[in-house]
Amino acid sequence: MTQNEIDRISISKAKELFDSGKIAEIEVGTLRGLCDIHIALFGGLYPFAGQVRTLNISKGGFRFANALYLVPALEAIEKMPDTTFEEIIAKYVEMNIAHPFMEGNGRATRIWLDMMLKRSLGSVIDWRKISKEAYMQAMERSPVNDLELRVLLKDALSAETDDRDVIFHGIEQSYYYEGYEPE
Repeated sequence: MTQNEIDRISISKAKELFDSGKIAEIEVGTLRGLCDIHIALFGGLYPFAGQVRTLNISKGGFRFANALYLVPALEAIEKMPDTTFEEIIAKYVEMNIAHPFMEGNGRATRIWLDMMLKRSLGSVIDWRKISKEAYMQAMERSPVNDLELRVLLKDALSAETDDRDVIFHGIEQSYYYEGYEPE
């Protein structure tokens, strides 16, 4: 199965997670919740769906958290507060640096981020308002300074937390950030 086929199936699984209402059963802001999102998106597609990685990984020259220290790092991230916008973004950035899964981290953590924003602020990101280039640049710089990312995401906040169009186009945009091209 090609990566594009995996992504196409995974997008359907992501939409079903919302359509079925099962998204409301997932713990918000926890590692368990993130693992459950990952399983929902990639179960049956990747044998490691929902499992914290035990190998070191890197992307574009950036090495994510060392597998040796990953579990303690994830425990510390889980304890981070997530009630204000700034706290939520800081927690999101740290989870991105940790990159707990072998594949599918960005797609799962963007849903995880939206769930924290919805619970604490009554908002979600309208990902359609954020270009791939601007998002990727802000994410690359976020381990050093997350101000650029905070400004980018704050400008895209939407109170339409249950709007199917906002959610589903956001899912599609999230996959586009990772290289998915609809056929």
